[in-house]
Amino acid sequence: MMNDRAPAALPLDVEGIQRLLPHRYPFLLVDRVVALEPNARITALKNVTVNEPFFQGHFPGHPVMPGVLIVEALAQASGLLVQLSAGPDGNRDNPLFYLVKVDKARFNAPVVPGDQLLLEVALKRMIRRMGIFEARALVDGKEVASCELMCAERGD
Repeated sequence: MMNDRAPAALPLDVEGIQRLLPHRYPFLLVDRVVALEPNARITALKNVTVNEPFFQGHFPGHPVMPGVLIVEALAQASGLLVQLSAGPDGNRDNPLFYLVKVDKARFNAPVVPGDQLLLEVALKRMIRRMGIFEARALVDGKEVASCELMCAERGD
């Protein structure tokens, strides 16, 4: 995973993110990467708007972002950490990591339209073709969710 390639220019916008992740609307849950320490940590943003399709049913009259989608946003940020650590164009040979395990998930406050999620992910360790990440999401400096994620590189 170590390399000598130049890091990606930051902030990385949604077009750059789409070059690195396969996710698309309505399932791309990272809007911008604002900080990166290759092979160590990433900070990204998700702007939560009332136009998100999940708000129609979760919950009518009281929109709350589902916790599982906050975890998915953190997993996508983890994938971006791995991809950007491979260089500005990512790893074209094996671009996909799958979320295989979520541990210690905690949800401390609801996330509602108008919030901006600050996604912070740190790589704890890489074991073979799997990464273990510590992740948390904040709104206005307050932790709203946290978890430990395990992602495994796609095997062909």
